[in-house]
Amino acid sequence: MPLLLIADDHPLFRAALRQAAADAVDDLQVREADSLDGVLAALDAEPGIDLVLLDLHMPGNHGLAGLAAIRAQHPGVAVIVVSANDDPQVVRRALDHGAAGYLPKSAGLDELREAIRSVMACEQWLPASLRASVARAQSSGYDSALAARLASLSPQQFRVLALVAEGLLNKQIADRLDVQERTVKAHLSAIFDRLGVRNRTQAGVVLRELELRDPARQIAS
Repeated sequence: MPLLLIADDHPLFRAALRQAAADAVDDLQVREADSLDGVLAALDAEPGIDLVLLDLHMPGNHGLAGLAAIRAQHPGVAVIVVSANDDPQVVRRALDHGAAGYLPKSAGLDELREAIRSVMACEQWLPASLRASVARAQSSGYDSALAARLASLSPQQFRVLALVAEGLLNKQIADRLDVQERTVKAHLSAIFDRLGVRNRTQAGVVLRELELRDPARQIAS
């Protein structure tokens, strides 16, 4: 049975996604998460999850960092980004970081069903309204190269990097991950080497560059 994880912090939107997904795929099992930590915990608990519908802006996730985390720690899982942000350059960046599809929150249920069916069939999917503009959006090359470097990290190394980006010190990271501090230092050495940076400050900046502004917050302000 196919297994889907819906990751969004709005219960009503999750319910709508769940219903549309159930209509799109027979015998679909659905799990839900309302934060990036919840997403990663669900993927750890159920390795058989086939597809994640990922909101770009929810607790713990502020842009493409969550997508990068999933791709680094669970590379076999397909991800459709679901976002109110339909900027073609953002869509291009998401694809460069390994998204299998991109679905604006303004899309209709028919498009959602088509997206799920297409990605489940191992195809890439974009709504027809975005295909031409995304094709014109030039990939800078930076995101593709960064995605490759991040993908070279082990799952534990990526966790260490994420905690460095949050500003945690080595001892705090060791306590959070329940490992020795010398293990954290060894991971950091490998992270610096693979990302091509010199120190923890530069390493944290690399991950924070994946953050994006939330259009909903911009409208609210």
